[in-house]
Amino acid sequence: MASVNTPAEPMPAVPPQSPAPSDEIVVQVFGRTDVGRTRDHNEDAFVVADLTADVAAVPTEVRRTIAGPKGSLFLVADGMGGAAAGEIASAMAVEAILGEMRTTWVAGDTNDPETFVRAIKRATKAANEKIHSYATAHPEYRGMGTTATIAGLLGDTLYLAQVGDSRAYIVRNGVAKQITKDQSLMQKLIEAGELTEEEAKLSERRNIILQALGPEPYIKDDLTHQAIRRGDTLVLCSDGLSGQVTKDEIAMLVTEEGDVAAASKLLIERANFNGGPDNITVVLARFDGPGLPPPSEHDEIGHYEFPLPSDGTPTDAVTVEIMPPAAMIRPGARPIGLGESTVPTAPSPSTPTPPKPLKPGTPVAAPTVSPERKSAGKLLQLSLLSLLVVSLAYFLYRFVAGLGKP
Repeated sequence: MASVNTPAEPMPAVPPQSPAPSDEIVVQVFGRTDVGRTRDHNEDAFVVADLTADVAAVPTEVRRTIAGPKGSLFLVADGMGGAAAGEIASAMAVEAILGEMRTTWVAGDTNDPETFVRAIKRATKAANEKIHSYATAHPEYRGMGTTATIAGLLGDTLYLAQVGDSRAYIVRNGVAKQITKDQSLMQKLIEAGELTEEEAKLSERRNIILQALGPEPYIKDDLTHQAIRRGDTLVLCSDGLSGQVTKDEIAMLVTEEGDVAAASKLLIERANFNGGPDNITVVLARFDGPGLPPPSEHDEIGHYEFPLPSDGTPTDAVTVEIMPPAAMIRPGARPIGLGESTVPTAPSPSTPTPPKPLKPGTPVAAPTVSPERKSAGKLLQLSLLSLLVVSLAYFLYRFVAGLGKP
């Protein structure tokens, strides 16, 4: 099982070629993870893979590869669930996704983008099913899950699958732009115009995500694509980085530091300097070579869907709350189901302390009404209705009696 806690064999470096073919795309990649300043163990996982060579690893040094006909894969997963559940979930996601990509893509005869994206989608589904089945068979891990941001490079295009709120950015010409959308409550409220990005960062509900691998039998991943240019840097990260380091800071550190290993170290140091409340993971991949066109002012960077015909698979969304560090090991931590409120309630008026959010995993029950109160309410309604009818009858009687007088 490939995970951050069990380093795989180093990827063999591709020897430099001279002269370089006109279609050559050079990839320099490095990944790093850190427990942060609050957590006592690391539940993140990541991996990079040369799919043409069929070699996957957690690199211990910068690897330089030449993109082949089967492309490359980059993955960050942020586990959750309490105790060791999150660590198990993220590692299982890495293993399942790599295994499915080997079966459906590496071993296949075609190299077209649609088949590539479909293989990534199947791999995401396989990971969800594996984690969900494991949690079902082990009740102590009920609710375990993980985010997953998967980026596959094929030719001059990145193809991405997004589940949860880990992120992917492209840094180009000193500017970082996010190319994934968080599957989170805050993102929905921002899109609806209910909150600004600044307000969302301060919200008590900022850790509520709408998708994760594992908690439910079905997922709906977000499939997108992004053309890359010479000199672009892909940044994949868990929210331990994106929640503490702004995209402008990411752009500055990645642009000013030419070495991807040193840049990843600077990013993690900045996240820890800003508090480090969560595990921090980052994968940096820098793209170069004559096979890529240079950047143009007409190029666009952003969230662009890659539509695939539906295969009829159910894709029910699930709302999951990521527990804060102290609650990850608390018994009873679980995902929040559809229809359950996630809005914290205020304390009673007699409580002198300010309002606090409910403990993670605690459902907010709807107000209950006793049978006695229901009965009293109905009696009051009938009494008021009777009074209205009597008053109307009396008014009509007086009116008719008045008509009969001379």
